[in-house]
Amino acid sequence: MRTAHHGSGLAALIGASLLWSTGGFFIKSIPLSALTIAGGRSAIAAIVLLLYIRTPKPTWSMAQWGSILAYVATVVLFVTATKLTTAANAILLQYTAPIWVAVFSALIAKEKLRLVDGIAVAAVMLGMGVFFIEQVSADHLAGDVIAILSGVAFAFVALCMRAQRGVSLPESILFGNIITAVVCLPFIDAIPMTSTIVLNLVLMGVVQLGISYVLYSYAMRYVTAIEAVLITMLEPLLNPLWVMLTIGEVPSLYATIGGAIVIGSVVVRGIVVARR
Repeated sequence: MRTAHHGSGLAALIGASLLWSTGGFFIKSIPLSALTIAGGRSAIAAIVLLLYIRTPKPTWSMAQWGSILAYVATVVLFVTATKLTTAANAILLQYTAPIWVAVFSALIAKEKLRLVDGIAVAAVMLGMGVFFIEQVSADHLAGDVIAILSGVAFAFVALCMRAQRGVSLPESILFGNIITAVVCLPFIDAIPMTSTIVLNLVLMGVVQLGISYVLYSYAMRYVTAIEAVLITMLEPLLNPLWVMLTIGEVPSLYATIGGAIVIGSVVVRGIVVARR
C-alpha cells in the first residue's frame, strides 16, 4: 500500500499511538474518580471529534449501536481498571482484545478458528494466568478482572465496526464519547478548579482521546495491516513506561512476564493474519 500519503499515514499512526499511551499517566495523576475522568474526557473529546467530522451522518444500524455501546463499556472499564490496578496490568490485559475477536468470531459468526488463532488464544490465556500468580490486594485483583473485561468490550468494538463495513465509523466513536459523558454525568464528582487538574483533564479529552482518533482515522486509510499491528503496540509498551518515569509505579515481575507473553502473542498472530 505505497501511496503518496503512506509516509504521512505512518506518522499519523505513530502520533495516535503515542497520544494513547499517555492515558495511564493522566488517569493516575488526576485525583478524581474513574467515572469523573471517563465522563469528563469523553465530553471534551466529543467536541474535538465533532469539529473534525463537521456533519455527522450516523446510520443508527444495529452494528453502529453495537459499536457505540461497546465503546462506552471499553472506556469506562479501562479507566476504572487503571485506577484499581497498575497502569501496566490495565493496558496489557486490555490488549488481549484481538484474541477475543478471534474467539467470538468463531463462536458467534461461525468463522473457522485457524491454527494461528488457536495457538495465540492458548498463549494469551497463559499470559493472563501469569498476571494472577502474585498475591495481590482485593482492589488490585478487581482491577485486573475489569481490565480483562475492557479487552472483551474492545473486541466487540472491533467486531461491530467490522459489521458496519466501513460506513459511519467516525460517527460511532463520536456518539460513543457523547453517551459515555451522559452515562457518567450522574456520578461525576465536584471537580476542584485547580489549574493542574483542569489542564490535565482538558489535555486528556483534546489530545489523548480526541486528536488521537483524528490521527488514527486518517492513518488507517494509508497504512498496511501489518504496520497497524506493529505501530499500535507502542501504546501498551509506552503506557507503563510513562507512569513509571513520572509517578514511580513499577510493574511487577509477573506482570512484565505475563505482558510480554500477551503482547508477543498478539503481535505474532497479527502479522501472520495480515500477511494471509
